[in-house]
Amino acid sequence: MYLEDIRLINFRNYLDIKMSFNDQINCLVGDNGVGKTNVLEGIYYLALTKSFQSTSDLQTIKHETDFFSIIGNFNKDGKQKGVKCQMKRGEKKTISMNDISYNKISDHIGIFPVVLITPNDTDIIRGGGENRRRFVDSVISQLDRKYLDNLLKYNHALRQRNSILKNTHHQDHMDIDLIDPYDQLIMQIGYQIYLTRRKFIATLSKLLKEIYSDIADHKEEVKIQYKSDLDSENFNVLFKESLSRDIALRRTSLGIHRDDYVFDLDGYPMKKYSSQGQQKSMIVSLKIAQFEIIRNEKGFKPIILMDDIFDKLDDARIEKILNMVAGHTFGQIFVTDARPERTLSIFDRIESNKSIYQIADGKADLIYS
Repeated sequence: MYLEDIRLINFRNYLDIKMSFNDQINCLVGDNGVGKTNVLEGIYYLALTKSFQSTSDLQTIKHETDFFSIIGNFNKDGKQKGVKCQMKRGEKKTISMNDISYNKISDHIGIFPVVLITPNDTDIIRGGGENRRRFVDSVISQLDRKYLDNLLKYNHALRQRNSILKNTHHQDHMDIDLIDPYDQLIMQIGYQIYLTRRKFIATLSKLLKEIYSDIADHKEEVKIQYKSDLDSENFNVLFKESLSRDIALRRTSLGIHRDDYVFDLDGYPMKKYSSQGQQKSMIVSLKIAQFEIIRNEKGFKPIILMDDIFDKLDDARIEKILNMVAGHTFGQIFVTDARPERTLSIFDRIESNKSIYQIADGKADLIYS
């Protein structure tokens, strides 16, 4: 599976640009701020229907225009699949494949899986639990349609319950018939999400341990601990008993929306007791593990998006990734770099199809193929 081409119209800094890609290595080079990452963002939209840079689709529409359009053609099993993502101010975003629009945009997620590697990935380790939940949910959602549906239902029920709590000042004033349906959804659907996450983390932890050990020359050992309110056998009882506290807090204080994942290094939390180098090794290992899980589940290789990683990783970690590229472990790869000469030097020794685009002034010129 690979992306043959993409067209960006009124997207970020691009008025109208079209690029064709080969099925192996594609590099986007140019100065900082010229829009290299925006091309990766367009690819991400075609795969996951959303941005990895913004929480609002409106922020991706080019200034002084009222819509964006992203059009791409994937090759999957030798057949071309045309995908179009469009957003107009004041209207809902639409996704279509082969000119047939989805009734539910979420139905598209997982058909063309991607693995994204960015300089901000260390937030998965150093940041709050929402960063780790977002990562785990992103991976599982590309593999399990039911999980994604459950997650959307859970988040909807959670928002509705929190809205009721914000408008309730005392438990005696609570309309139980109003809040009870959301309580039931949060407990029932939450438990299904919990079981899926627990199974996924067991698989990820085993694979991650092997990959990290290889990168660290077998000197360190890592594991992931899954922490959830649902670890308690009495969760449903505790959830019901938490109502008065939730009213005081004006939010739901228990549930899978509070889950967290603790990365341990030799028995100590990496968030507190690890160097930058160890954190970078963990991120590289985590992304390689993500790739392997998706490949094993889907039966084909996901697309790899590497955004400006050469400035952030040292030579040993870059070498690890490049050895996998040279060994054709990966499929199609997209790489951004602010230094064209470095990109040419790095990839010149790899026997693969390569295309290098120079990005500048909202245009893309093919300088190597």
